Amino acid sequence: MRVRLGALAGAAALSGALSFVLLAAAISTDFWYIIDTERLERSIQGARDQGSANRSQHEPLSSHSGLWRTCRVQSSCTPLMNPFWQENVTVSDSSRQLLAMVTLTGISIYIAYSAAAFREAVCLLEERALLDQVDIRFGWSLALGWISFVSELLAGVVFLAAARVLSLSQTQDQAI
Repeated sequence: MRVRLGALAGAAALSGALSFVLLAAAISTDFWYIIDTERLERSIQGARDQGSANRSQHEPLSSHSGLWRTCRVQSSCTPLMNPFWQENVTVSDSSRQLLAMVTLTGISIYIAYSAAAFREAVCLLEERALLDQVDIRFGWSLALGWISFVSELLAGVVFLAAARVLSLSQTQDQAI
């Protein structure tokens, strides 16, 4: 089976473009880390309803976070930081890609560590029922980031295969 150079170049370009679009979507959205406290809030409200006639409303604790801000369910989003605050910063494309990979890995480790630390703190406080009622999970933005990373790796492998096909083609042409 002979692989055509044009097909490999097209696949690599498509994979690279897909990687870029997915990474841009992942970076710009706020669903990397999701904390859902709806079950906990229902149980607290149920206890209040049974215990007293005071039915004061409280602000929901559920939130979702991105790289740049954290958003509460019924509140506005709070910025975590502004990565574009310096106007005269010039960073090469390869440095940006490396920074994006390191950031993606660091965020994933941070989120996993935060969830584990939360579970440990709850266990130390012996409030195991609280942990069962709070849902902490990764969001779809993080999944987009990892899919982008895999797509970028695929683009690199396909580009290497295209270079190999080109090299073999030139070797055969020289032999003739």
